[in-house]
Amino acid sequence: MITIRNAHKHYGRQTVVNNVSLSIQANSLTTLIGSNGAGKSTLLSMVGRLVDGQGEFLLEGKPISSFKPTDLAKQLSMLRQSNQVSARLTVRELVNFGRFPYSKTRLTTKDHQLVDQALSFMDLTGFADKYLDQLSGGERQRASIAMVLAQDTTYVLLDEPLNNLDMAHSVHIMKLLRRLVDEHHKTIIVVLHDINFASCYSDYIIAMKDGKLVQHGNTEQVINSERLMEIYGMHIPVAEQGGRRYCLYHL
Repeated sequence: MITIRNAHKHYGRQTVVNNVSLSIQANSLTTLIGSNGAGKSTLLSMVGRLVDGQGEFLLEGKPISSFKPTDLAKQLSMLRQSNQVSARLTVRELVNFGRFPYSKTRLTTKDHQLVDQALSFMDLTGFADKYLDQLSGGERQRASIAMVLAQDTTYVLLDEPLNNLDMAHSVHIMKLLRRLVDEHHKTIIVVLHDINFASCYSDYIIAMKDGKLVQHGNTEQVINSERLMEIYGMHIPVAEQGGRRYCLYHL
């Protein structure tokens, strides 16, 4: 479980995360939603110790700040929204970095197996020896996700993992995340803008607005027109099909 208590973050006079407290259940897929500037990515980066801020952040009851960097990297991995990497790396070389906390630069047979598995998960086996600057934006995004998967942590934080991806690969990744929770007992926290992906694949949804937590619950609790009005400030009809809720915001 990840516990957040009284999280605050300020940039000058601007408050981007305002007194957020919540718990994220282990072995679940939890999605953060909300408009641009709501504070989703900042909160996620605070949990991942990439952004400093006020408050208390606990990983299985232990302060995240108390972990040594290498020890934390074996428990928690994170894909940032802006993930700039050298274009002269091959895809395999990039994904190899996911194993750095374990073997540094001397990869073992197990490390290579996990790298190959991550490449296969992301449908990148045929791209393994290509340089990143030879790939499309979507292919580079998938390579970055593969690097995080190769890290093989229990807790996985993903900030807008569907950026630059077409519909087919977006669905593929959301199904993969669902499998990682259901079959491999991962705890995944993801920032998404597409509320239908959030609705269809999440166990829990965290909604933020103007830096504040406005909703936190399961899909049925958050994905309804009244709650969505509070989150987005617009009327969004909700329909059900096959046991899933769909937001008809394009109407």
